[in-house]
Amino acid sequence: MEKENSRYKSGFATLIGRPNVGKSTLMNCLIGQKIAITSNKPQTTRNRIQTVYTSEEGQIVFLDTPGIHKAKNKLGNYMVGVAKRTLSEVDVVLWLVEPTSYIGAGEQHIIEQLREIKTPVILVINKIDTVKKEEILLFIDTYRKQMDFAEIVPVSALKGDGTDDLISCIMKYLPYGEPFYDEDTVTDQPVRQIAAELIREKALKCLEEEIPHGIAVTIESMNYRKRIVDIEATIICEKESHKGIIIGKQGQMLKKIGSLARPEIQDLVGKQVNLQLWVKVKKDWRDSDFLLKNFGYNPREAE
Repeated sequence: MEKENSRYKSGFATLIGRPNVGKSTLMNCLIGQKIAITSNKPQTTRNRIQTVYTSEEGQIVFLDTPGIHKAKNKLGNYMVGVAKRTLSEVDVVLWLVEPTSYIGAGEQHIIEQLREIKTPVILVINKIDTVKKEEILLFIDTYRKQMDFAEIVPVSALKGDGTDDLISCIMKYLPYGEPFYDEDTVTDQPVRQIAAELIREKALKCLEEEIPHGIAVTIESMNYRKRIVDIEATIICEKESHKGIIIGKQGQMLKKIGSLARPEIQDLVGKQVNLQLWVKVKKDWRDSDFLLKNFGYNPREAE
């Protein structure tokens, strides 16, 4: 994409925050397309997901990172490492918080990380649709006392409120330069990876609290025919008892996961999808370097 205007801006912004503050929802809202999966369960995002927002003014490459939390296994260490590493690699950091006047230990931990970097930090107070307007100033004041933010922007990722203001604020901190991607690009994620994540999202939704995070999804094959894409995917779990729950009585749960995932994968590939799901048990896979790498989580990326 050629840009004659030398005032064109182009740079990187990362979204960080505690699990479940709405990072993926905000990123999907900003780029106008669903790329990152969302769930009401914490630690849904496991990899660093890169998406692209392009306008006449400039291009923002967003990095949606896993939530910063206290790791309990190698997968957790990987997720936290990925999130922390991005802080010094970008032009601006977006720190998402919920609207509250109480700053807990999790937020304090993130503040300590942010004080160590020189990157401009924009505080994004999300979910403002859940509180009264007059309370927002109180939340802003609470956080302003903690550190010197480049900007403070209240938004509702769910309803799209305040997102135009947020884009304008981000642009202020990007360098002038040519775009990194052409204007049609919305993500660097391979189709197979997005498809696997969409299946995992539906599994998280259907399984409620029974099997929260001990699952991964791998795409075994994607075969493109003229009008149909044949996809074989495997849901990995940690226990035999979990396998039975995922399959469900007479395979009903597995069918439900597949029927929910299929329409979104069809939107992704632009064709009809024939989706076959299988379930395998890999005991303690979240603590196995070999299996983590096998399922797309490379521990070296978090170093």
